[in-house]
Amino acid sequence: MGRMSRLFLFGLSALLHLYLGLRLGPHLPAGHAAFGVVLAVSAALMPLGLLATRWRSRRFADATAWAGLLAMGLFSSVFVLTLARDVLLLAAWPFGGWAPAWVSGSAVGVLVLGALVTAAGFLNARRTAAVVRVDVPIAGLPAALDGFTIAQITDIHVGPTIKARYVQAIVDRVNGLSPDMVAVTGDLVDGTVPDLRDHVAPLGRLVSRHGTYVVTGNHEYYAGAHAWIDELRRLQLNVLMNEHVVLRHGGGELVVAGVADWSAHHFDPTHRSDPVRAMAGAPPDAGARVLLAHQPRTAALAVDAGYDLQLSGHTHGGQFFPWNFFVPLQQPFTAGLHKLKDLWVYTSRGTGYWGPPKRFGAPSEITCLRLVAA
Repeated sequence: MGRMSRLFLFGLSALLHLYLGLRLGPHLPAGHAAFGVVLAVSAALMPLGLLATRWRSRRFADATAWAGLLAMGLFSSVFVLTLARDVLLLAAWPFGGWAPAWVSGSAVGVLVLGALVTAAGFLNARRTAAVVRVDVPIAGLPAALDGFTIAQITDIHVGPTIKARYVQAIVDRVNGLSPDMVAVTGDLVDGTVPDLRDHVAPLGRLVSRHGTYVVTGNHEYYAGAHAWIDELRRLQLNVLMNEHVVLRHGGGELVVAGVADWSAHHFDPTHRSDPVRAMAGAPPDAGARVLLAHQPRTAALAVDAGYDLQLSGHTHGGQFFPWNFFVPLQQPFTAGLHKLKDLWVYTSRGTGYWGPPKRFGAPSEITCLRLVAA
């Protein structure tokens, strides 16, 4: 990141924190100076937390990232609540405004509520994802595939605050499901292979009847997709790049296809996401066809390619309020099971988190999908 970009980050952070200082500070009953110090520290930590991943000292970088991302999580809630408070103050202004006691109390309330939401979000983010069970009705599903189970994990974002222990807990929970196959639908990492190899390694211990299948997400391309594809294959994970495999299960055939991320061609033109190409040569009489695609909007390309089910992630279900309201601006689905013509699309809320260790209103999940006859 260039010098101008770094200056922009620090400048933007300072301006946003100045807004909080001006709108809340004068109305706090006490501790104005302490509040100013906290704001100044937070304003510095937020950009430092984003820049720390580039530092040579891994321990110092991770500690700074933790501090900066925690500050970002708290700031986000306080900022949104401050905006909401200002809207209420503005609405009341033509009628004489609110009583001074309410103005002061609401400033304190913003800080208290922001801290409570951040604490709850932290606990939700750091716990091991719960299992969400979903039945997917497939028309014409042969008896041999009725009950076939897929454990889906996605958007773990191994990086500064998510390490091997967190990943191992996910692996243990997935293995406890005894699934027929495991699907990993992208955004595994936020860092390079040398930095994160040991922390991704537990994924090599995933166990299922037919193996683990992986597709790239946009964050793999930020971190060096080619190196990560090689590393995942070294771990004996099956990375599908616009291709498919045929799983023979109890006399039935299941096609599992995977595509590169929707944006992959911006990093490597040969990785352009292509659901049609991924299905090329698949047996026409297969009992079911499943597509692994990181972003839900791939469904627009996959809907007429003969798939029965698409598994996606990317959205995090919004991760925490109010970002869930912005996801539909980019993606057709935010979370859960939906249908586009004859194609079922399941969008996971994600198994980890990105950025601030915070989930509020969008819990993480390990999804156990079961194919059933319609």
